[in-house]
Amino acid sequence: MSPTADHTPPNDPRLSAARQQMLEKHLAQRGITSARVLSALEKVPRHRFLNQVDVVDAYADRALPINCQQTISQPYMVGLMTQSLELSGNERVLEIGTGSGYQTAILAELASKVISIERHATLSHQAAAVLAAFGSTNIELKIGDGTLGWPAAGPYDRVLVTASAPSVPAALLEQLALGGILVIPIGDSDRQTLQAIRKTAQGPMVTNLVACRFVPLIGSQGWGE
Repeated sequence: MSPTADHTPPNDPRLSAARQQMLEKHLAQRGITSARVLSALEKVPRHRFLNQVDVVDAYADRALPINCQQTISQPYMVGLMTQSLELSGNERVLEIGTGSGYQTAILAELASKVISIERHATLSHQAAAVLAAFGSTNIELKIGDGTLGWPAAGPYDRVLVTASAPSVPAALLEQLALGGILVIPIGDSDRQTLQAIRKTAQGPMVTNLVACRFVPLIGSQGWGE
Protein backbone atom coordinates (compact mmCIF):
# COMPACT_ATOMS: atom_id res chain seq x y z
CA MET A 1 0.00 0.00 0.00
CA SER A 2 1.23 3.48 -0.86
CA PRO A 3 0.36 6.89 0.55
CA THR A 4 -2.81 7.98 -1.16
CA ALA A 5 -3.79 11.23 -2.82
CA ASP A 6 -5.22 13.77 -0.41
CA HIS A 7 -9.00 13.72 -0.80
CA THR A 8 -9.65 15.42 2.54
CA PRO A 9 -11.51 18.71 2.01
CA PRO A 10 -9.30 21.61 3.13
CA ASN A 11 -12.12 22.89 5.35
CA ASP A 12 -12.79 19.50 7.00
CA PRO A 13 -13.29 20.44 10.68
CA ARG A 14 -11.67 17.16 11.81
CA LEU A 15 -8.49 18.13 10.01
CA SER A 16 -8.33 21.56 11.59
CA ALA A 17 -9.10 20.27 15.08
CA ALA A 18 -6.63 17.39 14.93
CA ARG A 19 -3.78 19.58 13.71
CA GLN A 20 -4.53 22.25 16.30
CA GLN A 21 -4.50 19.67 19.08
CA MET A 22 -1.18 18.36 17.81
CA LEU A 23 0.34 21.84 17.89
CA GLU A 24 -1.01 22.90 21.26
CA LYS A 25 -1.16 19.71 23.32
CA HIS A 26 1.54 17.49 21.88
CA LEU A 27 4.09 20.13 20.90
CA ALA A 28 3.83 23.57 22.53
CA GLN A 29 2.87 22.24 25.96
CA ARG A 30 5.78 19.80 25.89
CA GLY A 31 8.54 22.27 25.15
CA ILE A 32 8.50 22.78 21.39
CA THR A 33 8.70 26.55 21.54
CA SER A 34 10.42 27.52 18.28
CA ALA A 35 7.95 29.58 16.26
CA ARG A 36 9.60 28.48 13.00
CA VAL A 37 9.38 24.80 13.89
CA LEU A 38 5.75 25.06 14.99
CA SER A 39 4.90 26.94 11.80
CA ALA A 40 6.48 24.21 9.66
CA LEU A 41 4.66 21.48 11.56
CA GLU A 42 1.39 23.35 11.09
CA LYS A 43 2.01 23.82 7.37
CA VAL A 44 3.09 20.29 6.39
CA PRO A 45 0.08 17.90 6.34
CA ARG A 46 1.14 14.71 8.15
CA HIS A 47 -1.80 12.72 6.79
CA ARG A 48 -0.45 13.10 3.24
CA PHE A 49 2.56 10.94 4.13
CA LEU A 50 0.61 7.99 5.49
CA ASN A 51 -1.28 5.07 4.06
CA GLN A 52 -5.06 5.44 4.23
CA VAL A 53 -5.78 6.46 7.84
CA ASP A 54 -8.37 8.53 9.62
CA VAL A 55 -7.44 12.20 9.83
CA VAL A 56 -7.61 12.21 13.62
CA ASP A 57 -5.28 9.19 13.86
CA ALA A 58 -2.83 10.90 11.51
CA TYR A 59 -2.28 13.70 14.03
CA ALA A 60 -2.17 11.55 17.15
CA ASP A 61 1.07 11.83 19.11
CA ARG A 62 2.41 8.41 18.30
CA ALA A 63 4.56 6.71 15.71
CA LEU A 64 2.59 5.03 12.92
CA PRO A 65 3.61 2.22 10.56
CA ILE A 66 4.59 2.87 6.98
CA ASN A 67 5.84 0.44 4.35
CA CYS A 68 9.03 -1.66 4.57
CA GLN A 69 8.43 -2.23 8.31
CA GLN A 70 9.39 1.35 9.08
CA THR A 71 7.55 4.09 10.97
CA ILE A 72 6.71 7.77 10.81
CA SER A 73 7.83 9.35 14.08
CA GLN A 74 5.39 10.86 16.55
CA PRO A 75 4.85 14.61 16.08
CA TYR A 76 6.54 15.46 19.38
CA MET A 77 9.71 13.62 18.39
CA VAL A 78 9.72 15.29 14.97
CA GLY A 79 9.35 18.65 16.69
CA LEU A 80 12.07 17.96 19.25
CA MET A 81 14.59 16.66 16.71
CA THR A 82 13.92 19.56 14.38
CA GLN A 83 14.11 22.17 17.13
CA SER A 84 17.40 20.67 18.36
CA LEU A 85 18.99 21.33 14.97
CA GLU A 86 18.65 25.09 15.62
CA LEU A 87 17.92 25.90 11.99
CA SER A 88 18.01 29.54 10.91
CA GLY A 89 17.17 28.97 7.25
CA ASN A 90 20.64 29.04 5.69
CA GLU A 91 21.80 25.52 6.55
CA ARG A 92 22.51 22.54 4.33
CA VAL A 93 21.05 19.47 6.04
CA LEU A 94 21.80 15.79 5.58
CA GLU A 95 18.93 13.55 6.65
CA ILE A 96 19.53 9.84 7.21
CA GLY A 97 16.33 7.85 6.75
CA THR A 98 13.85 9.51 4.40
CA GLY A 99 11.08 7.14 5.41
CA SER A 100 7.70 8.63 4.54
CA GLY A 101 9.25 11.99 3.64
CA TYR A 102 7.38 13.85 6.41
CA GLN A 103 10.48 14.90 8.34
CA THR A 104 12.13 15.76 5.02
CA ALA A 105 9.31 18.15 4.21
CA ILE A 106 9.61 19.80 7.62
CA LEU A 107 13.35 20.29 7.13
CA ALA A 108 12.80 21.74 3.65
CA GLU A 109 10.62 24.45 5.19
CA LEU A 110 13.41 25.46 7.57
CA ALA A 111 16.71 24.95 5.72
CA SER A 112 18.20 26.07 2.44
CA LYS A 113 19.00 22.54 1.19
CA VAL A 114 18.09 19.01 2.28
CA ILE A 115 19.78 15.85 1.06
CA SER A 116 17.97 12.78 2.35
CA ILE A 117 19.18 9.17 2.10
CA GLU A 118 16.96 6.09 2.32
CA ARG A 119 18.09 2.49 1.98
CA HIS A 120 14.64 1.25 0.85
CA ALA A 121 14.11 2.28 -2.77
CA THR A 122 10.35 1.75 -2.40
CA LEU A 123 10.13 4.31 0.41
CA SER A 124 12.33 6.80 -1.41
CA HIS A 125 10.18 6.64 -4.54
CA GLN A 126 6.95 6.96 -2.54
CA ALA A 127 8.33 9.93 -0.61
CA ALA A 128 9.42 11.56 -3.87
CA ALA A 129 5.89 11.31 -5.24
CA VAL A 130 4.35 12.92 -2.16
CA LEU A 131 7.01 15.62 -1.85
CA ALA A 132 6.62 16.54 -5.52
CA ALA A 133 3.09 17.70 -4.78
CA PHE A 134 4.47 20.43 -2.51
CA GLY A 135 6.71 21.88 -5.21
CA SER A 136 9.81 21.97 -3.02
CA THR A 137 12.96 22.68 -5.01
CA ASN A 138 15.51 22.33 -2.19
CA ILE A 139 15.29 18.56 -1.64
CA GLU A 140 17.46 15.82 -3.13
CA LEU A 141 16.57 12.20 -2.39
CA LYS A 142 19.26 9.51 -2.51
CA ILE A 143 19.14 5.73 -2.16
CA GLY A 144 21.97 4.01 -0.30
CA ASP A 145 23.64 3.21 3.00
CA GLY A 146 22.84 6.20 5.17
CA THR A 147 25.50 5.32 7.74
CA LEU A 148 28.08 6.38 5.14
CA GLY A 149 26.41 9.74 4.58
CA TRP A 150 26.73 11.46 1.20
CA PRO A 151 30.29 12.83 1.09
CA ALA A 152 30.02 14.21 -2.45
CA ALA A 153 27.78 17.03 -1.24
CA GLY A 154 29.42 17.60 2.16
CA PRO A 155 30.24 19.12 4.49
CA TYR A 156 26.81 19.70 6.05
CA ASP A 157 25.76 22.29 8.60
CA ARG A 158 23.35 19.83 10.19
CA VAL A 159 22.84 16.06 10.17
CA LEU A 160 19.62 14.39 11.33
CA VAL A 161 19.40 10.63 11.80
CA THR A 162 15.88 9.19 12.07
CA ALA A 163 16.92 5.67 13.16
CA SER A 164 18.88 4.41 16.16
CA ALA A 165 22.56 3.49 16.11
CA PRO A 166 24.81 1.76 18.66
CA SER A 167 27.22 4.69 18.30
CA VAL A 168 27.61 7.74 16.09
CA PRO A 169 28.71 6.66 12.59
CA ALA A 170 32.17 8.11 12.01
CA ALA A 171 31.31 9.06 8.43
CA LEU A 172 28.46 11.29 9.54
CA LEU A 173 30.55 13.13 12.11
CA GLU A 174 33.29 13.58 9.53
CA GLN A 175 30.86 15.11 7.03
CA LEU A 176 29.48 17.52 9.64
CA ALA A 177 30.95 21.02 9.36
CA LEU A 178 32.80 22.52 12.31
CA GLY A 179 30.23 24.15 14.55
CA GLY A 180 27.48 21.99 13.08
CA ILE A 181 24.93 19.89 14.96
CA LEU A 182 24.14 16.20 14.56
CA VAL A 183 20.95 14.80 16.13
CA ILE A 184 20.73 11.04 16.52
CA PRO A 185 19.19 8.34 18.76
CA ILE A 186 21.97 6.27 20.38
CA GLY A 187 21.53 3.03 22.32
CA ASP A 188 20.62 -0.64 22.07
CA SER A 189 17.71 -2.22 20.23
CA ASP A 190 15.19 -1.63 23.02
CA ARG A 191 15.96 1.83 24.35
CA GLN A 192 17.95 4.81 23.17
CA THR A 193 18.77 8.37 24.13
CA LEU A 194 18.26 11.16 21.65
CA GLN A 195 21.48 13.15 21.48
CA ALA A 196 22.37 16.54 20.00
CA ILE A 197 26.08 16.61 19.18
CA ARG A 198 27.86 19.84 18.30
CA LYS A 199 31.15 19.49 16.46
CA THR A 200 33.80 21.78 17.95
CA ALA A 201 37.54 22.17 17.52
CA GLN A 202 37.96 20.52 20.92
CA GLY A 203 35.81 17.54 19.95
CA PRO A 204 32.13 16.57 19.99
CA MET A 205 29.95 18.21 22.67
CA VAL A 206 27.07 15.86 23.51
CA THR A 207 23.73 16.87 24.99
CA ASN A 208 21.33 14.11 26.02
CA LEU A 209 17.79 15.17 25.19
CA VAL A 210 15.26 12.44 25.97
CA ALA A 211 14.80 8.68 26.16
CA CYS A 212 13.33 7.30 22.94
CA ARG A 213 12.83 4.26 20.77
CA PHE A 214 13.47 4.22 17.03
CA VAL A 215 13.79 1.59 14.34
CA PRO A 216 17.44 0.47 13.90
CA LEU A 217 19.87 2.25 11.60
CA ILE A 218 20.99 -0.52 9.26
CA GLY A 219 24.31 -0.17 7.47
CA SER A 220 28.03 -0.71 7.52
CA GLN A 221 28.48 1.80 10.38
CA GLY A 222 25.22 0.94 12.13
CA TRP A 223 23.38 -2.29 12.90
CA GLY A 224 23.65 -5.37 10.70
CA GLU A 225 20.72 -6.79 8.77
